[in-house]
Amino acid sequence: MLFPTFLKLGGRQVLLVGAGPVASGKLRSLLDAGAVVRVVAPDILPAIEAEPVELVRRPFEPADLDGMSYVVAAAPPEVNREVAAAAHARGIFVNAVDDIENASAYAGAVMRKAGVTIAISTDGDAPALAGLVREALEALLPEDLDEWMACARESRRHWLQAKIPMEERRPLLLAALNRLYAERAALSGAQ
Repeated sequence: MLFPTFLKLGGRQVLLVGAGPVASGKLRSLLDAGAVVRVVAPDILPAIEAEPVELVRRPFEPADLDGMSYVVAAAPPEVNREVAAAAHARGIFVNAVDDIENASAYAGAVMRKAGVTIAISTDGDAPALAGLVREALEALLPEDLDEWMACARESRRHWLQAKIPMEERRPLLLAALNRLYAERAALSGAQ
């Protein structure tokens, strides 16, 4: 069983081993998260060379893990196994792409909308299914999710100031969202 969590990679050192098409796909999400990325690979795609990353043109060495907070191994399987073994020995989580046996972290299907991030995992067994579930959830989310977020942020500020216990907050948020829709309906009816 996995423990779901979200990582704050902003300003943290992240190692990306591999610089082919798969690595290129992983790189964008790392950079979007604000990670400081070092790419290690003998051959590097021009698309990766153009990104704001540190490039090391050679095979992986265990010392590449020094100072790293997180590792993505997107190289051939034998390299991914070597990276994973060295990362595990140092207690560093590694996403070994398409290698659930050697990965200690899985990158799920991710959906971001209006400040809400939803990640779906199938424990690494069926990434395509995770993608389909993500697409289904995207279709279910309300168009005005940004208004939900604004309401939730403002409500949370109030609850923290008022020291309202966490277990009491969900019903309060539901009531606030219902008021949001009631106000909208009243405005529509007045026009």
